[in-house]
Amino acid sequence: MYEKMKLSWFSNLKGDILAGLVVAMALIPEAIAFSIIAGVDPKVGLYASFAICVIMAFAGGRSGMISAATGAMALVMVTLVKDHGLQYLLAATLLTGVLQIIAGYLRLADLMRFVSRSVVTGFVNALAILIFMAQLPELTNVTWHVYAMTAAGLAIIYLFPYIPLIGKTLPSPLVCIVVLTIVYMTSGMDIRTVGDMGQLPDSLPVFLWPQVPLNLETLMIILPYSVMLAVVGLLESMMTATIIDDLTDTKSNKNRECKGQGLANIGAGLIGGMAGCAMIGQSVINIKSGGRRRLSTLIAGVGLLILVVFLSDWVSQIPMAALVAVMIMVSIGTFSWSSIRDLKKHPMSTNLVMVATVIVTVATHNLAIGVFVGVLLAAMFFANKVGNILYIGSEEVDGGSRRVYKVVGQVFFASSERFGNAFDFKESIEKVTIDLSRAHFWDITAVQALDRAVIKFRREGTEVEMIGLNEASATIVDRYAIHDDPVAVEKLMGGH
Repeated sequence: MYEKMKLSWFSNLKGDILAGLVVAMALIPEAIAFSIIAGVDPKVGLYASFAICVIMAFAGGRSGMISAATGAMALVMVTLVKDHGLQYLLAATLLTGVLQIIAGYLRLADLMRFVSRSVVTGFVNALAILIFMAQLPELTNVTWHVYAMTAAGLAIIYLFPYIPLIGKTLPSPLVCIVVLTIVYMTSGMDIRTVGDMGQLPDSLPVFLWPQVPLNLETLMIILPYSVMLAVVGLLESMMTATIIDDLTDTKSNKNRECKGQGLANIGAGLIGGMAGCAMIGQSVINIKSGGRRRLSTLIAGVGLLILVVFLSDWVSQIPMAALVAVMIMVSIGTFSWSSIRDLKKHPMSTNLVMVATVIVTVATHNLAIGVFVGVLLAAMFFANKVGNILYIGSEEVDGGSRRVYKVVGQVFFASSERFGNAFDFKESIEKVTIDLSRAHFWDITAVQALDRAVIKFRREGTEVEMIGLNEASATIVDRYAIHDDPVAVEKLMGGH
């Protein structure tokens, strides 16, 4: 037990502490901005980010991943806050947590296996684009000082690691933030800082039970928002976990992550915070800065609270240009540049799924919709591809009195029409044998196609024999087929 805890928490002390501090600084403007999007006080996002980070350090299923208040969740709660106020948002946050815990126990995270690699790639690229686009307001209608500071920040981030002796000892994003803050404080240039984003809280969070009526009407108000928050939060968290798995070449426990996200959101709601989920941007910052273990997530949460409550005078002096440089680094590092090169060699269907996921996600700013469209397209292309892998050949036997049809492949909704069109029902023949030993029937549509074929042959006076049906196919055919039920046959064919 001790060795396991040591490995999970203390096997990367220096990297986790420094990376956690970088993430804490980067979380501050993000949390404030997402609070503004949701229409609530900045401390709602900051308290939520603290609570979610700390709880996920212990309860999460992916070490090194950062969870906090996010833009995707903020967009979902805008209408609720506008129509009903903060207290209903806190109640919705608690219900969101409960739903996510239930999802974890139902093992709904296992559904991630249905998300194809092309959808994940599209999700990653869309997030990279959205992260970059989110920095544009800080780079428009500004003085040249901002561009100079941002360029200097990027130079520090990418060149500092090459400095002998010290380049590998400190994470370059942290060096960028510290150096540019010193430059700003000593030069007195007129540029935006973290303090300009909103008022930082001056006290620790306290227990806060939502002041809403505990009745069915309240439930009906918050349930739709909680369901959407739970879905968006888990989807973004599962996708982020998959990305961090790839970056670190390790595996995550996604069902534990679902439960952890639920506990974290309940904790956030109980101290006046909004619902949140995993953040790909901050997670990538953490990994790129050397964070690997649960300690980095804990440091990020605790560090965030200490910075905004006790060191707010210093934190407010951090120039936004420094954080913009860090987020641009994240955007560049997150984007899958190999996916552009692979467009030439990957199948068109794979490319379409990836591009559609990117376009829909960027256009709607809703990750759930983008991933849903990607998964739907991938399923359609897969069904079409498998549906075309169906061969039906035939040969005459017994001197031409009997014909044997050999069915090879998968028969389901996408291939059922092709299956039905393969038979010659007008041929004058005594008996037809349908050899299904190399075929598999998957759904009711396939069974109905078989029914129609058998019934049409019998209507023409042809005897029909089916052979070779495997056990799984026989089960569904025996349960749903009607070709041996005269009443059902008449009802089926009566209107045709």
